[in-house]
Amino acid sequence: MSTWKEENNTLIKTFEFTSFEEAMQFMQSAAPFISESDHHPTWTNTYNRITVTLCTHDAGNQVTEKDHALANY
Repeated sequence: MSTWKEENNTLIKTFEFTSFEEAMQFMQSAAPFISESDHHPTWTNTYNRITVTLCTHDAGNQVTEKDHALANY
C-alpha cells in the first residue's frame, strides 16, 4: 500500500501500462473482486494510465478498511 497517497480523505494512485489494451485488462481483472466486495472505486482512464481514487461514501467519504482492502488487492 505504500505507493498509494492519502490526500483529501481519499487514497489515490495512478497506474501506468504499456498500452491502452493492457490498462483495460487491468480494469477487467479487478472487476470481479470489486463486485464481490461491493466497494467500487472512482477511476479514470487516459490511454495507458488509470487513476484510482478510493473512499467510502457510506462512511461520509472517509478512508476505511474497505478502501485499504481494495488498495491491497
